[in-house]
Amino acid sequence: MLLNFFFLVVVFVLLIVFVLVGVAFLTLLERKVLGYVHIRKGPNKVGFLGILQPFSDAVKLFTSEQYFPLVSNYLSYYFSPIFSLFLSLVVWLLIPYFSGYISFELGLLFFLCCTSLGVYTVMIAGWSSNSNYSLLGALRAVAQSISYEVSLSLILLFFVFLVCSYDLLSFYYYQVYLWLIFFSFPLGLVWFVSCLAETNRTPFDFAEGESELVSGFNVEYGSGGFALIFMAEYASILFMSLLFCVLFLGCDLGSPFFYLSVSFVSFLFIWVRGTVPRYRYDKLMYLAWKSFLPVSLNYLLFILGVKLFMFSLL
Repeated sequence: MLLNFFFLVVVFVLLIVFVLVGVAFLTLLERKVLGYVHIRKGPNKVGFLGILQPFSDAVKLFTSEQYFPLVSNYLSYYFSPIFSLFLSLVVWLLIPYFSGYISFELGLLFFLCCTSLGVYTVMIAGWSSNSNYSLLGALRAVAQSISYEVSLSLILLFFVFLVCSYDLLSFYYYQVYLWLIFFSFPLGLVWFVSCLAETNRTPFDFAEGESELVSGFNVEYGSGGFALIFMAEYASILFMSLLFCVLFLGCDLGSPFFYLSVSFVSFLFIWVRGTVPRYRYDKLMYLAWKSFLPVSLNYLLFILGVKLFMFSLL
C-alpha cells in the first residue's frame, strides 16, 4: 500500500514536471510562430535555434527583485498567483490513464469545479493590488470567464447525456470506431472559441488588451508573481487542447496521433492570435449569450430527444 502511494506521488511529480516543460516550449513555439506570421525574427539567440530561450526567461523572471505595492492586501496579492498555478496543474489529474492509478468517475465535474475556482484567483489578484487598473481588468476577465463557462458547461452536459458518464475514460471507449466531432462539429467550434475566451486569449484578451487597462489584472505583478500567472495561463491552454482532443477526437494515450492532435490544437491558439483582430467587448458578450448559448441548448435538447426516443424503443 505504501509502495503504491509512493509510486503515485512519483507519477504526479513527473506529470507536473512534464507539463511545466511543455509550457516552456509552448511559449517558444508561440514566439517562433508569431515571428513567422509577422515576417520578423523570433527568439534565435539563446542556445541552438533558441531552444534555451524559455529557460533563460524563467531564470530572468525568478531572479529579478520581488516587490509588492505598499497599499495592497499582501497575503491575497502574494498567494493568488500560486493558487492559480496550482489549479492549472491539479486539473491535469484528469488525464484518462488506462493503468488505473487514479480513477475520476466524476472527472468532468472536477474540471468544472477547478475552472470555476480559477475565476476567484483572477478576481482576487486584481482586487488585492488595490489599483483601479487591475480591478477593472479583473472585473472584465471575471465577467468574460463566467459568461463562457455557461456554454462550456452545457456542451459538457451534452456529452454526459450522450456517453452517460462523467469519466473521461468512457470517451475513449465511445470513440473507438467514430469520433464525436463528425456529428457535433458546430459544438467543436463553439468549444474551441469558448476555450479562447476562457483562457483570455486573442481575440478575447480584453482583460489585458484595452488601452485603459494597461495590462489587466496582473498590472502590479512582476518577477515571480507574473511568471506564475503566465505559466498558469499556458498550462490552461495545454489542458484545454488536451480536453478538446479527449471529447472530440478520441483519447488513446498510447497513440502518437493523440499527442500530435493536442499539439495541433495548441498551435491553433497561437495561429488565431497571429491572424484574428481583437473583438469588441459588447460583441464578445453578444456572442456568448445570443449565439453560443442557443446552439449549446439546442444540441442538448436534441440529444435528450434522441435518448428518450431510444429508450422508448427499448
